[in-house]
Amino acid sequence: MHISLRAALCLPFLALAACEDMSTTGGSDPEGPSKRSCIRAVEKHTGKSGGTLNTTIPIVETGQHIVDIPGGPSWTCYTDETGAARELIETRLG
Repeated sequence: MHISLRAALCLPFLALAACEDMSTTGGSDPEGPSKRSCIRAVEKHTGKSGGTLNTTIPIVETGQHIVDIPGGPSWTCYTDETGAARELIETRLG
């Protein structure tokens, strides 16, 4: 089998692109534990279940998540470097 020099030079970049795609779209979510920690913390604090992450409000800080509670206000949750919820702030929108 004959592989041209150009094809041989492109193979490493194709493999890198494939790995990048896999790391951003599949596999484990590196922020998953912090998201779950925030939802649990807000539910515990409010005494209500059914908390979900708000994906419509832009997040500007690492370790920050917005959690919506049905029939209640949204909450901003900040996590520490281990992904544990450390601070909750009631978010008043509108």
